[in-house]
Amino acid sequence: MGRPAGYDAPDLARFAPETPKRAGRSAFERDRARVVHSAALRRLAFKTQVVGPGSDDFVRNRLTHSLEVAQVGRELGKALGCDPDVVDAACLAHDLGHPPFGHNGETVLDRLADACGGFEGNAQTLRVLTRLEAKSVSTTGRSAGLNLTRAALDAATKYPWRRNEAPDGSAKFGVYDDDIEVFTWLRDVAEPRRRCVEAQVMDFADDVAYSVHDVEDAVVAGRVDLADLDHAETRQQVAALVRDWYDPQMVDERVDAAFDRLTVLPWWVRGFDGSRRSSAVLKDLTSQLIGRFCAAVEAATHERYGRGPLTRYAADLVVPTEVTDEIVVLKGVAAVFVMAAADRAAEYEHQQHLLADLVVALRERGRSALERPFALDYADADSDAARLRVVVDQVASLTDESALAWHARLTR
Repeated sequence: MGRPAGYDAPDLARFAPETPKRAGRSAFERDRARVVHSAALRRLAFKTQVVGPGSDDFVRNRLTHSLEVAQVGRELGKALGCDPDVVDAACLAHDLGHPPFGHNGETVLDRLADACGGFEGNAQTLRVLTRLEAKSVSTTGRSAGLNLTRAALDAATKYPWRRNEAPDGSAKFGVYDDDIEVFTWLRDVAEPRRRCVEAQVMDFADDVAYSVHDVEDAVVAGRVDLADLDHAETRQQVAALVRDWYDPQMVDERVDAAFDRLTVLPWWVRGFDGSRRSSAVLKDLTSQLIGRFCAAVEAATHERYGRGPLTRYAADLVVPTEVTDEIVVLKGVAAVFVMAAADRAAEYEHQQHLLADLVVALRERGRSALERPFALDYADADSDAARLRVVVDQVASLTDESALAWHARLTR
């Protein structure tokens, strides 16, 4: 097939050379297929999004979240002129590095991995895509992971910088020091710390899906009635948590203005009784919100950059401040009523102790306790820090249920 519009030969290059494949699919279609068929993607079905995947039949897990992000991102990217398969692959891949127990697991692994450079789910995603997931092998015999194209890898890199290099001073980062070779290759001529537009679309789609669908889950679970958001006390709770977790500059007036805009919309939901009619109204709310946010961003980006195609570093996504504020207050609602709810504190503490025990047990037992690919990595490791990184790779690969099973087996 011909080269997709807006992309050059270097964008289609792969880190490890490959024998040409049969005609019929573009390089980017192959990228998407490789992510779809990966074991790492399948494991996301058993990893926590916000509420544990075994808690009920409705709640979203990391896999369903990734599918929803891909749907949102693909359509928005296509409207802007990005190759839809590049955006789709990046969206499907964006959470592959997340460990058991969601962000709670990420926090404890970062602390435990301090001696080898810390842990960050997005840096781990790059490691999965370029090293840990078995698909391709380099000329030196080393695993090249899925060996995606440069454009697809760059699109999946939400934070293109090393630890402690974030432009906003945050703890987020996208590459460990021992993955710097492939990171340098995929960034090629990119400006330091600037994200390609496809990565920006992926990140925005993640925020949209996260904010809207987590609120939907909270409503269905009976943890929040959206009518409560009319109350000043509830809004103040949300505002305080938003400042603590997401945006320190988010003053009460901006939170109130965002809620005022949302709660007067004709399809805003007040009351949910679990009936099919009520469920349909709630589902319409999620669709309308996604459409509202994406339409505003599409229009603002086209207004600044024209009709495109807008690919790679030809543009930056333009997100109006009102859209950002509305998304962050919805994230705040889910955080107040689900993630930061007092009744989950004991569960979070148990998860942290469990992962800490598991890392200790694996470090003590070493190679014999690891799955074969990680056991071979452990044997090749030439320092305590490198061996710790292998242990962390192993733990991060586990699902919620397998982490529980491994803990029971190794610490009894």
